[in-house]
This record gives sequence, structure tokens and C-alpha cells, in this order.
Amino acid sequence: MIGRGGAISAKMEAQVGQRRNEGWLQPLERPALLWMAAHMPPRVTPDQLTVLGLVGSAIVFTGYVLSSHDPGFLWLANFGLFVNWVGDSMDGTLARYRKIERPKYGFFLDHTTDLLTEVMFALGLGLSSFVRFEIACLALIVYLLMAAFIFLRAQVSGLMQITISGIGPTEVRVGMVILNIAMFVVPPKPVLTLWAPVSLVDLAVLAAAAVGFVLFLVAIRREARRLASMDPTPPSGNAGIGKTSR
Repeated sequence: MIGRGGAISAKMEAQVGQRRNEGWLQPLERPALLWMAAHMPPRVTPDQLTVLGLVGSAIVFTGYVLSSHDPGFLWLANFGLFVNWVGDSMDGTLARYRKIERPKYGFFLDHTTDLLTEVMFALGLGLSSFVRFEIACLALIVYLLMAAFIFLRAQVSGLMQITISGIGPTEVRVGMVILNIAMFVVPPKPVLTLWAPVSLVDLAVLAAAAVGFVLFLVAIRREARRLASMDPTPPSGNAGIGKTSR
């Protein structure tokens, strides 16, 4: 969910600024985005970059679907991932650089397009000949769970931290690029299991989904404990789940 960070309030923006290195690739990504914002032509707007990000998502989807006929189209998917990164990462950076943030509109537009992007990524991968459709959908479910957690955490704490354990959208994109290259160089072969014929790529995607789900559970427990320390149970001991807002 990298994107229109200008959609976050000034208070939230200050808090996010304290966590600028939460993503593994942030030390490399942030200077690159700032340089691109400084050299972006004046006629280019954040909204246009948001649309560019969606175009990149459509390219990824197309590349994956066509790769069933020719694995070379995996390189088209990689190109789409790059286009998506430019559009999705630059819209907010450019808005902040030019000081033209539109908080509510930007937040809504950015994160709805992010959700559409992840759906296109997963469906495209599932419609390719490299990953079983149900496995791709399982990975999508885990990603959406993580996205829901990030939104909930932002709601209760005012902190929009877009990564979990150092993994965010940019890290996911890089992982997808590496996976695409591996599938092109060494086409996966089915491996018979008790469940169904799967490939090593299927198992890799399953493993990634499992790791993501574990990180999701760990993040929930950590955030719940942090919030519990800030919002202690009343002395009467009658407060419980669902009563804390009373």
C-alpha cells in the first residue's frame, strides 16, 4: 500500500516519518522516489500516476495470462510490475513534494486501487499455467488479511504503517519479479502430493502464504498487547471484548 502518503493527516504523517525504514528496501527506494519527484515534468499529476499504477497492474495480469502460451510473456509481467511500482509509489511522493496533498480523496483512491491491483496480480498468476488457481487465491486471501490489519491498526492508533515485519508492497513486487524469472528459467514440473498435482512454484507460493499468515497473527498479538497496555481493563473487571468502547 505504498502510495499517496499525503492522504494521511499531519499527525499521522509525523508518526509514519518515525518509521521510514520499516521496509527492507526503503533505504534504496525512498531516495529514488524523491529524485524522480524532483525531476517529474510539471504536467504530470498524482492522479495520472495512480492511473499509471493501474495500467501496470493490467499489464501484469495480461502477461501472466499470456504466459500460458509462451513463458516469454513473464517478462511482460515483470515490466508491468515496474510500471505499477512507479505509478503506485510516485503518486503520494509527488503530492507531498509539491505540497498538493488531498487527504481524504487521496487515501481513498490510493488504497482502493491497491486492492484492485492485488486482485489482478493474484488472478493473473492463478490463470497462468505456473500456479494453481486456488493457491493463488489463498495467497490473495492472506494479503488481504494483512491489508485489513493495517487499516484497523491505522483506525485505532492513528499510525499508517504499511509493512509487517519489514515486508510491504515493494518487497512483494520484488519477490514476484524473482519468482517470474525463476519460472522462465526453470519451468516448474508437477509434483504428485496427497492433495493434488502441484509444482515447486505452487509449494513456494503456499510457503509464502503460510509465512504471511504467521506474521499476520504475530502482528495481531503484538498490537493487541500494545493497545491493552494503553487502554487497561477497568477495576471492576467487567470490561471485555466488545465493551471497551463504552
